[in-house]
Parts: sequence; structure tokens; C-alpha cells
Amino acid sequence: MAELFASGRIADVAIAILLLEALLFVWLHARRRLGPAPGELLPNVAAGLFLLLALRGALVGAGWPWIAASLAAALAAHLADLARRWPCGR
Repeated sequence: MAELFASGRIADVAIAILLLEALLFVWLHARRRLGPAPGELLPNVAAGLFLLLALRGALVGAGWPWIAASLAAALAAHLADLARRWPCGR
């Protein structure tokens, strides 16, 4: 288990699960009109993906600019998701 974390593979596993979950939601929406539309999921999935990439970078000793860029991208995706959900007088 320690090697799974030390190698950063745990983040790869989490990324794979996140992407499979997103594909399942897209499939459910396309086939059965269940759940949110894919465009509504994108900012949330992107935020999670970028956070996992930052985690992977930290686990494998990537340079701080890569980790900072991943965190900044996660923040941008998170803010986009909040802006999409915020009522703003609608």
C-alpha cells in the first residue's frame, strides 16, 4: 500500500474512477435522460481532476510550478462551477 502512495499510483486510480464516473453520467443522460447534462458536470469533474493531478504531483515530487498550476486550474474550474450554480437574480 505504501508503494501505491509513494509512486503516485493512488492518484491515477482516483483519476480513473473519476473519469469512469463521468462517463457513466454522460451515458445515463444520453440513454435515459437521467442526471445532469454533461455540460453541467464538466466544471465539477475538471476541478476534481486538477486537484488529483496536484496530489499526484505532490506525491511524486513534481516541481512546485506544476502543482501550483494544477491548483490554479482547480480553482478556476471550481469558480466556473459556482458561477454556473449561483442564482444571480435568475
